[in-house]
Parts: sequence; C-alpha cells; structure tokens
Amino acid sequence: MRPRPEHLLTLGVVFITLVALSIALLTGSVAIPATEVARLLVQDDGSITDRIIDQLRLPRALTAFGIGGMLAVAGVLMQVLLRNPLGDPYVLGVSGGAAVAVLAAMLMGIGSLWLPPLAFSGALASMLMVFLLAQRGEDPDNRRLLLTGIVMAAGWSALIGLVLSLAPPLQLPGMLFWLMGDLGGAPRPGLALGVLAVGTAGALWLAPQLNLAGFGMAQAAVLGVDPRHLRHSLLLLSSLLTAAAVSIAGAIGFIGLVTPHLVRLLGATDHRWLVPLSALLGGNLLVLADTLARTLIAPVQLPVGVLTALLGVPIFLWLLNRDSRS
Repeated sequence: MRPRPEHLLTLGVVFITLVALSIALLTGSVAIPATEVARLLVQDDGSITDRIIDQLRLPRALTAFGIGGMLAVAGVLMQVLLRNPLGDPYVLGVSGGAAVAVLAAMLMGIGSLWLPPLAFSGALASMLMVFLLAQRGEDPDNRRLLLTGIVMAAGWSALIGLVLSLAPPLQLPGMLFWLMGDLGGAPRPGLALGVLAVGTAGALWLAPQLNLAGFGMAQAAVLGVDPRHLRHSLLLLSSLLTAAAVSIAGAIGFIGLVTPHLVRLLGATDHRWLVPLSALLGGNLLVLADTLARTLIAPVQLPVGVLTALLGVPIFLWLLNRDSRS
C-alpha cells in the first residue's frame, strides 16, 4: 500500500521541525557542541551551558514555534473568512489594538508584567468592535467585514503614531523595538504552545466546514453549513489566535500570509491536513527567523518582525503576481 502524499508531506514537515529546533539550540554567541546540547536536554548539571540551553535558547525557540504556529493557523482561517488568498491575520486591525494598548501603557510607565494582558485586552477590544460593526446587515461577500477591518487598522495606525510622537526620547527605542516584534522578553513557552494546541484543535473541528466553504458560502449552505455561524467562528478563533501572539511577542507580520500558501504549494489543500501542517511550518519559519535575528549581527539582536517582513514582502509580491496571471 503506497503512502498518501499528505503522509509524506507530514513526515517532511516534522523533519524540518526537528532541524529548525536543532539549529536554534546550536546557534548563538556561545558555541555548544551538539552532543553537549543533547546531554543537557535530559540532564541538568547547573553549569553555564546548561542555563543557556534550558533558560534561554530552548524556551525562546519553543515560544517562537508556538507564536509562528498561531499566526499560521490564523492565516488559514482568515483566508477562508475573507475568501481571499491574500488574507492575513492583521488585516482586521487586531494587532493595531494590541499595539495601542501596550504603547499607551509604556507611555504611562506601567510595569512590564502588565503588558501582555493589556495587549490581549486591546486586541480583543479591536476584534469585538470590528465584529459588532460588521455584523449589521447581510454581507455574503464579506466586503463590510474587510472594509471595517481596514478602517480600524488605519485608525489604530494613527493612534500609534500619536503615542510615539508623545513618547519621551528615552522610551521611544523600547516602544519601537516591541512594535517591530520581539521574542527577547517572551515568557515561558507553555502559554504559546497551549494556545496553539487549543487553536489548532478548534480549527481542525471546523475543517470539514472549511472544505465546503472553499466552494463558496452559498454552496456550503446547500450542503448543510450555517454560513453566519461559520463566519462568526472563524472571526473569533482567528482573532483570538492573533491576539495571543501579539500579546506575547508584539507585531510579527507575514507568517500568517505566507505559510498557508507554501503548504498548499506542497500539495495539501484539505483543511484536515492544511491546518496542522501550517501550524508546524509556521512555527518552523518563526524559529528560523528568530535564530537569524539574534545571531545575524550578534551581540545586537534585531526585531524578528523586521526579518519576517523582509522575507515576506517578496513572497507576497510573487503570490500577488501569480494570482493575477492565473
């Protein structure tokens, strides 16, 4: 019996996951042999290298994996929700609400422990405003939802500029660094991995309906899907995943846009495979990008959002050109 292409693709992505995590653990300002890294993962000896692996590199790599996976799953859901292959988790202004909440807190001198919950609250507030404004009236093409999100994102962008213009010179670098995405101060990875697991499970539960929605909401309704309920579920789940990612590491773009397309190009179009494979591949992309961000000009660390944008922009333009030709 020949293995299905999805099985081979899954094995390949799992192998890439192991490679990406290994690169993250082995790469840094302190050279640690692979055999020593493997030993320290199962045996704590209290040495400096042990603390480097267990307290710095491994937690950061796992946090990056969780956040990248969340953004990728949110991207899959957003592209179905908007019926647009270039949909992105940030298109509805969710990250803008989180950024305004955090930057305002920094401006007022609120402690760093409050920043993640404030970011989460700001993202949820933005999501709820878009949700409430866009649900008025019937909109089978989601045009109202998309336009509402674009207007909200523009409004948050203006408020971000206002806060930055009022910030004291000493606070401005920290604000800009967080705004561009930063995993340096991310908490222990349990939160990111837990949210990723819950979000992926929710997306897999919706996978059969997502496959039907690919034929259009009208056709899906004929086949027994409630379009209004599905839209609400997609908006809520994708926004929650994006809000969680932003609250942990700031605004990191293009992972949610690029990853689903890469998985589709590899041959997975069924959402029962597309969702988990996107979660794995999105996590791998952010792990590799974060490793590059902290080592490219070490000891200086670059904001990881800058690298994902530099890598994502040409891929975005290629996808846009590819869609226009097809």
